[in-house]
Amino acid sequence: MKKITYVTGNWAKLESARHALEPLGFEVDNVKMETPEIQADDVTEVSKYSAKWAAEQLNKPVLKNDSGLFVNALNGFPGVYTHYAEDTIDVDGLLKLMEGIEDRSAYFKESIAYCEPGKEPVVFEGLTKGTIDTKKSGTYGWSWDFVFIPEGENQTLGCFEDEARWEFWSQDAYKDLAKYLVKKK
Repeated sequence: MKKITYVTGNWAKLESARHALEPLGFEVDNVKMETPEIQADDVTEVSKYSAKWAAEQLNKPVLKNDSGLFVNALNGFPGVYTHYAEDTIDVDGLLKLMEGIEDRSAYFKESIAYCEPGKEPVVFEGLTKGTIDTKKSGTYGWSWDFVFIPEGENQTLGCFEDEARWEFWSQDAYKDLAKYLVKKK
């Protein structure tokens, strides 16, 4: 069984990777460590850089994820600055920016980079589409969960308990990663 280390402290990301990879014979463990986050225009560049850095530091194959919330009416903001926006303007600031805007469409873009020591990262992406509500609602989750309504639903992620909430996230990146790793075996 091949072992892959996911550089994350997020249980939902770890669970998604395990769900996709363990049935195919890959063991997924995790390590929580700070990695450098470069300033870039795309979450893909951030995940690639961080994965390569972590693979070299740990000297083993790693997964590293970067994601962002992209609001179409705000020209993709906060995008790669999602974490910074959470720390500064938070959800209330996003709602303020969107006052009077009819186009509430948005998506989370997730970029998962797989990297082996001494090699270049391979990237897999997934999109979770939805809309931004006009107000916060829900008691589960954190941050953007209270305003993001997944496509096909009529309430925010914050209205769903943990086990149900993580199932709304696109699994495309993990599925594509699994196909890649099986071919590579």
